[in-house]
Amino acid sequence: MKNKLTIAFSILGLLIVLYVININKQKSYLSTSSKIFHIEKEQINKILIQSKGEALELLKVDTTWTISGHDSLIIKEDLLNSFFDRVLTLESETIMTRNENKWTTYNVDDSLGTHLALVDYNDNTLGYYVFGRSASDYARCYVRTKESSHVHLANNNVMYNLQIQPQYWGESIIEELPIAPEVQ
Repeated sequence: MKNKLTIAFSILGLLIVLYVININKQKSYLSTSSKIFHIEKEQINKILIQSKGEALELLKVDTTWTISGHDSLIIKEDLLNSFFDRVLTLESETIMTRNENKWTTYNVDDSLGTHLALVDYNDNTLGYYVFGRSASDYARCYVRTKESSHVHLANNNVMYNLQIQPQYWGESIIEELPIAPEVQ
C-alpha cells in the first residue's frame, strides 16, 4: 500500500513539473509589443514628413496647426487627431532585422522610406523615424528609428497617415462671393 502511494505521489509530482515546464514554454510564444513612440502629443510643435524627395511641414502656431507654405488651406482637425491617435500609439511586434544592409528589403532605407520627424517648441527633434510598406502584410508596416538600426514590424499600418500632399491635410478656405443681381 505504501509503495502504491509513493508511486502515485511520484506521478503527481512529475505531472506538476511537466505542467510548469509547459506553461513556461507557452509564455515564449506570446507576442510582446512595446511602444515605438515615447512622445506625448502636447510636446509636438512641428511634424515633418518626407517621401521620394518631397516634403510637408505641419506647424503649430499658438494652438492652431497650419500647413507651411499653404496659407489657403485650413488643417483638417480630424485627420490630425487620427495621425496622433494612430501613429503615437504604434507598437513594435517584433524586430525584423538589425542589419543595415537589409533596410531596402523592408523599404526603410533613406531613399525608399517615408521619413517622419517630430519636433518640439525649441526646435529639438523628439523623434526621427523611417517607415516602409510591407509587401506581404498590408495591415502592418515597418519602422526604423534614428537611434538604432533595428527595423520593427509595427502592429498597424500607418502609411496612409504619412501623406505629403497638402490637400490631404487641408481644405480650401476660398469664400464664395455673393452673386450680384442681374441688371435689366
